[in-house]
Amino acid sequence: MKMAGTGAQGYLRKPDPSHSGLLIFGADTMRVATARQTAIAALIGPQGEEEMRLTRIPAADLRKDPAILDDAIKAQGFFSGHRVAFVEDATDGLAKALTAALLDWQLGDAQIVVTAGQLTAKSALRKAFEGHGSAVAIGIYDDPPNRDDILNALKSAGLAAPSRDIMDGLMELAQTLEPGDFRQTVEKVGLYKLGDDALLTMEDVLACAPQSAEVDVDDVLDVVTQGQAQVLGPVLRNLYAQGVTPVTLCISATRHFKRLYAVASDPGGA
Repeated sequence: MKMAGTGAQGYLRKPDPSHSGLLIFGADTMRVATARQTAIAALIGPQGEEEMRLTRIPAADLRKDPAILDDAIKAQGFFSGHRVAFVEDATDGLAKALTAALLDWQLGDAQIVVTAGQLTAKSALRKAFEGHGSAVAIGIYDDPPNRDDILNALKSAGLAAPSRDIMDGLMELAQTLEPGDFRQTVEKVGLYKLGDDALLTMEDVLACAPQSAEVDVDDVLDVVTQGQAQVLGPVLRNLYAQGVTPVTLCISATRHFKRLYAVASDPGGA
């Protein structure tokens, strides 16, 4: 079956252990990896990998020997608990082997989790999971994290729901950072606030946010002229962190808009 939107996000946080398989695909490898980590952690728990209840199978190895997936699914470990057979970087070339594994799957077998890059609607791999009654396919797209995503990230880091102003700041930050960088920032904030019962502030967040984002004055001017108010704050913070002063920014903005006005009002046309 196919899942999307909030239903898909909820499923990744709490997958159904009675399902045979889960396919996570998308062009952004970092987002796909984050979703996969969330799902597998929910299935096997924090000790699952140490207890050898997670079997990693590179796609290249599975192409050479399709039987290794069947062995991983049926194998019984020393520790009790749910098991996962994880196939990484799969392509349509593995659709036949994965379809056979899904059909042969029985309750009590290791659940099949597969990650892949961008797949079209006609993809054989997508069809194998979307057309199976107890398997799920979830596409990960480039939409920025929404409010629920950020709240769940904060909760996972041991942080309480912040005030509205701080949440707005976090949403702005999430728009400017790569998903993995944003997740790591929230985790750092959780460690930074460990044992501190004071309310979360934007200073706490910025103290843990990456400072290496290279921006220049033109980036700010582009944001302003395009009316992208939601990303202006984070871009300004990165610019100020690099030593650019507000006076320099105002002078550059004045010159920029004077040039735009001169071009727009030229008798010969822009």
